Amino acid sequence: MDPRSHLLLKTLIERYIAEGQPVGSRTLSRWSGLDLSAATIRNVMSDLEEAGLIVSPHTSAGRIPTPRGYRLFVDTMLTVQPLESVEQQALNETIQQNLQPASPQKVISAAAQLLSSLSQFAGVVLTPRRSQTFKHVEFLRLGERRVLMIIVTPEGDVQNRMILLEQDLSASQLVEAGNFLNTHFAGSSFDEAASRLKQELGSLRDEVQTLMQAAMAAGSQAMSDDQEQVLISGERRLLDVADFSTNMARLRQLFDVFESKTSLLRLLETGGNAEGVQIFIGGESQLVPVEEVSVVAAPYKVNGQVVGTLGVVGPTRMAYDRVVPLVDITARLLSNALTYSSGEAGAPPPGPTAPA
Repeated sequence: MDPRSHLLLKTLIERYIAEGQPVGSRTLSRWSGLDLSAATIRNVMSDLEEAGLIVSPHTSAGRIPTPRGYRLFVDTMLTVQPLESVEQQALNETIQQNLQPASPQKVISAAAQLLSSLSQFAGVVLTPRRSQTFKHVEFLRLGERRVLMIIVTPEGDVQNRMILLEQDLSASQLVEAGNFLNTHFAGSSFDEAASRLKQELGSLRDEVQTLMQAAMAAGSQAMSDDQEQVLISGERRLLDVADFSTNMARLRQLFDVFESKTSLLRLLETGGNAEGVQIFIGGESQLVPVEEVSVVAAPYKVNGQVVGTLGVVGPTRMAYDRVVPLVDITARLLSNALTYSSGEAGAPPPGPTAPA
């Protein structure tokens, strides 16, 4: 593609993203800054259409980008704009406010809400897979024969389970039981602990044996419970997007994707295998099951290891120059927050920096 065609295609896509209307030769002449006749511009547009980069909708004289045109645009023409300082501050403050070592899930949920709020589209997060091992167990007496079992995973995730015993136990007996589990079985799964515990039960008092057996069953159930792998926030915002609200069939298809989550899960897992921000475009990527939908995604990490993916789901006609840095900075902030909450970092997570 020669520089003139390159500039006209870039201008056409930028104007279509901004205005949502097919772009004609007069608009291109005004916004491109090129001193070209309308006939010359129409000839270039015809060439771009033959190349499959733009298309004329219905009988309109203007053109709109195709998925292939969007792909060329985001890969070679996109100029990313730094977020406003106010938006960067809002991101950082919200993540910090939800930074609780006992609740990484709260930080992840806040990230999804932030992505939706600042993009005005849907925010999605693929959550880390829950560990099957436990780092710490504690028992609290809630009343006669009623005990709360608190399970902390190596990632800092916390699970609570109620246990009803056949006989009451004192607070000191509950502390004894928790210390025994933490000393001998921390870092194991509850199934592994239960198998090894059979050899140790003889050394424990009968009432503590009963608690241990109940705790193994409750802990194993807690770790095997289905986890919400894909968090979605703000999907209703897409009802206000003209690209979807005027096409009910497309809108229903999109909400079916949100409900089943299977295709979103597959796409986000793919996004986690790459470094940095990726853009998936409907009609061009088989991973996006709905045409006219794009997903901007980036992996996030804990202690340098990728544990999940987050992103924004919106129309192909989105302001990529703004959404890309939004996703990038959110991924960095979430990585910092989760690493800090895991107890491995020695200082609070730093504020956001604009991507290069």
